[in-house]
Amino acid sequence: MKKILYVPGVVVALSSLLAVNAFAQAKPDVLVKQRQAAMTLQGKYFGPLGGMAAGRVPFDAAVVSRNAGYLEVLAKMPWDGFDASTSGEKSNALPEVFSNTAKFKQAADHLQTEVGKLVTVSKGGNEADTKAAIGAVGKACGGCHEDFRVKQK
Repeated sequence: MKKILYVPGVVVALSSLLAVNAFAQAKPDVLVKQRQAAMTLQGKYFGPLGGMAAGRVPFDAAVVSRNAGYLEVLAKMPWDGFDASTSGEKSNALPEVFSNTAKFKQAADHLQTEVGKLVTVSKGGNEADTKAAIGAVGKACGGCHEDFRVKQK
């Protein structure tokens, strides 16, 4: 009797999982909004660091360390939002994001690597090394924008 109930129970459970997965698929416009939100937050937390590196804002090691930690997480977030299903959605992403995926992934990985270095350097408190690491993160961001983002006026 238990075997008779076991098989239908497994079928129902697996069917439920597949149905939940189908409903969990994000719509392309939602993916675009999510990736844009992650990038907006990257800008929010990188902005003060860029100001420090350029000497426009007084250097504050505590702010650098905190913001670097935030950036380490944020730098991992937007990339799954660049799904091929979003290629027709309104955004600042150039078609090259979807046609040159290897180069795009390399740029994303480079940003994450540079942010990781910034996190490590920021823990040491050395202002010159930290400013150099901030500059490297800025170049990684700018390099990706140069190749994969609509030029801003």
